[in-house]
Amino acid sequence: MSELETKSLEERFNQRIANDEKIEPKDWMPEKYRKTHIRQISQHAHSEIVGMLPEGNWISRCPTLRRKVALLAKVQDEGGHGLYLYSAAETLGISREEMFDQLHTGEAKYSSIFNYPTLTWADIGTIGWLVDGAAIMNQVALINTSFGPYGRAMIRICKEESFHQRQGFEIIMTLMNGTDEQKAMAQDSLNRFWWPALMMFGPRDADSPNSEQSMLWKLKRKTNDELRQAFVDQTVPQAELIGLTIPDPQLKWNEDRKHYDFGDLNWEEFWQVVHGHGPCNKQRLDARKNAWNNGAWVRDAAMAHAEKNANRELKQAV
Repeated sequence: MSELETKSLEERFNQRIANDEKIEPKDWMPEKYRKTHIRQISQHAHSEIVGMLPEGNWISRCPTLRRKVALLAKVQDEGGHGLYLYSAAETLGISREEMFDQLHTGEAKYSSIFNYPTLTWADIGTIGWLVDGAAIMNQVALINTSFGPYGRAMIRICKEESFHQRQGFEIIMTLMNGTDEQKAMAQDSLNRFWWPALMMFGPRDADSPNSEQSMLWKLKRKTNDELRQAFVDQTVPQAELIGLTIPDPQLKWNEDRKHYDFGDLNWEEFWQVVHGHGPCNKQRLDARKNAWNNGAWVRDAAMAHAEKNANRELKQAV
């Protein structure tokens, strides 16, 4: 393809983006657009799968049967979200095996929040309330992303994440209506997860190398800092409603901006966790690699069964 033809295709592609048209897998797209989407969608899928681990840690220790059934359903939902997203990424020409290899070798990232431990039952509620709440803040905007398969996958994911967020808030609200020990447990959980939850939106806009291009391609509709601010504005009143204190002495309502002012994040901690040095990075990756290796016989059996059926159908056709 000549340089002139490529330039013409790029101009038409950019015009489609400007017109809010959906880009489908068989449409022409710049190579950088394809690679950027593979990176973001696979990272999102990895986050869903790795995110099952800290919650799965509490399935056998739920305080009631009702809580256990609900948590089992939630963890199953997260696995389903990962499958939707891996399928969306595969339409861009990357195999699932390659995506898993990138996760297992550390080449691909996942949400830093899942590298923190779930020490108490309150953490399960906080993850639902804060972590899924932060995810919804980001993912609702992704419904209108320019890449069709990604946006369509987000419709169901957002509906289920919204239920997860309400479920988590209900757990925390129940604890805040309980004993002093339960209230202290809920506050301690908020203290530990508040700042990591704010880090979920990524680095500051000034330090985000991909945000500008992602905004131009409408892969993202809002910047990291805009999403972080919206999350704080939404979550602070919820905490105050049930008697929790946000662990930020600089938090206050700014009447001029009509937003909450809040303290600066510990960006050194953020980058340490992103680069693999968080409290549970090694544990999470080891769990995923062990699951992949231990499940090899299941994949082999499924492939052998599929091949056997294909051969049977071929013989019948002949």
